[in-house]
Parts: sequence; structure tokens; C-alpha cells
Amino acid sequence: MFFSETKIRVRYADTDQMQMVYYGKYFEYFEQGRSDLLRSIDMPYSLIEKKGIFLPAIEAYANYIYPARFDDLLVVKTILLELPSSTIRIEYEIKNSERELILVTGYTQHCFINASNGKPTRAPNDFIKKIEHAFRTFSPIQ
Repeated sequence: MFFSETKIRVRYADTDQMQMVYYGKYFEYFEQGRSDLLRSIDMPYSLIEKKGIFLPAIEAYANYIYPARFDDLLVVKTILLELPSSTIRIEYEIKNSERELILVTGYTQHCFINASNGKPTRAPNDFIKKIEHAFRTFSPIQ
């Protein structure tokens, strides 16, 4: 297991008529966290795509506990609990950083697709090795 944290300031454009973050925006926050998690192990999306692999979402879930509002500073904790095979599941927890309150939890599941033929494939070996290394060396600051 390892995780990364991403800070996001809620923009006015992210809110709806009720002055709360529009529910679909949280999936964009998940995406930013996911990109930062992959970058933290030196495997950004751009590199994965250069290797001829795509990672389309095949499932997404969010549990909305409390709303975020304009100008809140959020912390997106993005967590990888297990090694991927032909799919990868990534967990998320979004907190309001000022109040240490969990607002949203969720996950996304992605499959590995060969970009040239569109068929499912296994996670690339170097990707697995980088995740294994992250699992071995990760030590969260408590």
C-alpha cells in the first residue's frame, strides 16, 4: 500500500447553484489525485501512453458525506492498496484541510488496454516493478 496527497482549492466554477461543489467535479479531483500518484512513482500517464497502454475507467464510485464549498482547500488522498494485474483499483478520500473533515470517499477501477489493437492486456512489467518498489519503501508520516 502507498498513497499520495494532492491539494486542490475549490474554484467558483466548480460550484453549483446551491454553492456546493457539483458532484461530478469530485471525479475530476479523483483524476488529479490519480495523476499525481502515478507521477510520484515516476510513471505519469504520458509515459504509460508512450508505452502503448491506455487506462480507461471501467467503474467509478463516490460516497458524498459533506459538501465542499468555494475557496475550501481540499486534500485528495489517493491510495493504491494492491498490485494491478489486468485492472487497477484506486481509492480516494477527500478532506477539507481546514476542518480535517472527510467529505467524499470513493474509488475508480481501470483496465489496461493495448493502444494499437484496443484489447485488454496486463499491466506492463516496469509499471508493476515501480509499484512494488513503492509498496516496499513507502512509510507514511504519522
